[in-house]
Amino acid sequence: MLKTIKIENFRSFQSFELQQLGRVNLLVGKNNSGKTSILEAIQLLCSRTNLEPLAEVMTNRGEYFWNDNQIKNRELDICHLFYGHEIQPDSKLCISGMNGETKETITVSIGARYFHLDDDLGRELNEKSSSLNESSILIKDLNFGINWTNGEETEILNFPLSNNNGLDLDYIQRFRRDGKNPAPKIQFITSSSLGTEKMIELFDQIVLTSEEKLVEQALQRIDSKIQRIAPISSQKLRHSSVYRGGFRVLLSDRNQPVPIGSMGDGIWRILGLVLAIVCAKDGYLFVDEIDTGLHFTAMSDMWKMIWETAKRLNVQVFATTHNSDCWTSLASIAEQQDATEDGIRIHRIEKGKDTSVVFTEPQIVIAAEREIEVR
Repeated sequence: MLKTIKIENFRSFQSFELQQLGRVNLLVGKNNSGKTSILEAIQLLCSRTNLEPLAEVMTNRGEYFWNDNQIKNRELDICHLFYGHEIQPDSKLCISGMNGETKETITVSIGARYFHLDDDLGRELNEKSSSLNESSILIKDLNFGINWTNGEETEILNFPLSNNNGLDLDYIQRFRRDGKNPAPKIQFITSSSLGTEKMIELFDQIVLTSEEKLVEQALQRIDSKIQRIAPISSQKLRHSSVYRGGFRVLLSDRNQPVPIGSMGDGIWRILGLVLAIVCAKDGYLFVDEIDTGLHFTAMSDMWKMIWETAKRLNVQVFATTHNSDCWTSLASIAEQQDATEDGIRIHRIEKGKDTSVVFTEPQIVIAAEREIEVR
């Protein structure tokens, strides 16, 4: 479990630290304070050299462009990962943290690729070669390098950038990580919730396991009439663009199953949360604007489900919110005696500050009782 996080030159953060991390960590703060970027930074660290989660994040943000080749491919506009939105040779960003007693670090760097000016074949040179001099070389292209270390474990990957300094998505898909140092399980839920195809994919991972019962119990916290839930087998629906589809629920007061889309946004959000956390066993869950679609009366049950499941399945949770009801509902869980075993924390992110303001369990409870604003 991560105890600390340090972010350097990533997005809007030149330098920033999170201390006293717990099992459940709620990030609060004003708009544009960087809460979502912190989630992305921690996800990047936990993903090691697997860049597919990063590619998904950047695609969702619109940080890509189409290349000029005959075969049109999307390229990630990677300058937006770096503080100041600019890159040049030797640009570097770093995310590090204490994972248990071991320091874990991911470093992303931009390097130059050098070539002989008088070499018809464009022979590439080592950047530190003694044969380099200004009269015989030029900078042909840039490289995107990623270096992950955890104790004595190390993984390094390098990808060429295009003439537009973009990273081709094909490279990322082609260089999938092997099983040498498997990354922990990671699930990321955006503020717009999970789509139908992703939800069914997660459900398929837990069907006929003990975790399937956890899903039903979580939904019953929101609506006690729910007895069973099942995905719709139609492949057409599985790949449908319908926002809330692909599942049916059996209710105690009806003879026929009903589409989950008729149950409201809250049921869909809870379903996504519980599927994601049970599929993140021994790993990490990231949720942006965790209160999306939930009435304030459902938030205490939501936090209880997340807290109990996170402890049971060894998941560390990072979430954001703007909602006062969301953090005060978390206080009721923090007040429980067993909460301090692993830790519940609220971190207030203030723009321009290089550390978060941390609220521990007792401070969260006092703030809620005295109506002290922590956001």
